[in-house]
Amino acid sequence: MSAAGAANLIAQGQQLLAGLHSPLVAEYLALWPSAPLRAAPVPAAVPALRHLAGAANLAPAFSAAFAAALKTAASGLVWRRSYTPEVLGPDFWDNYGWTELVGPTGPAPSQRLACGLLLLGPAMTYPLHHHEAEEIYVPLSGTADWKLGGQPWQAAAPGSVIHHPSNQSHAMRTADAALLALYLWRSEYLAQKSQMVDR
Repeated sequence: MSAAGAANLIAQGQQLLAGLHSPLVAEYLALWPSAPLRAAPVPAAVPALRHLAGAANLAPAFSAAFAAALKTAASGLVWRRSYTPEVLGPDFWDNYGWTELVGPTGPAPSQRLACGLLLLGPAMTYPLHHHEAEEIYVPLSGTADWKLGGQPWQAAAPGSVIHHPSNQSHAMRTADAALLALYLWRSEYLAQKSQMVDR
């Protein structure tokens, strides 16, 4: 992806988050980097990208323009997967992926804030896991159920601001539609890995 394309996608993501008018999201946006973008890395794909076009097409008004831009730019991004098929199973492995826009490896460099996108296919459960970084998710397309610690599952529609405190276990699950969501991490150690609960 060209530098101009990356800059445009990142700016649209920042604008979308600011448009939520959430005080908590605003705290994260205060850490948004201003440094020049990195040189474009070698793109990498994951099988879950087959769900992106459908998710983008179902995005509601507030996220439709950003989702369309992401669909166009997706092939130039670095998509990754955490864990291994042995940990979460081959079905999950083939229906899950994420890409970082801001952070230690994203086009916009930052050591305190990470922002990227999660793509989770239909009928998937991302089991309880935790990490030191404090996290926000904003669903862009697809209504999923979310779980925080021992609390009951709760549905969250696109545009919701879902907060996971530091080291608090959390999970999400999809039904008939894929989930496309923006995530935000803030921490002094963004290179950390998530840890599964009871695995």
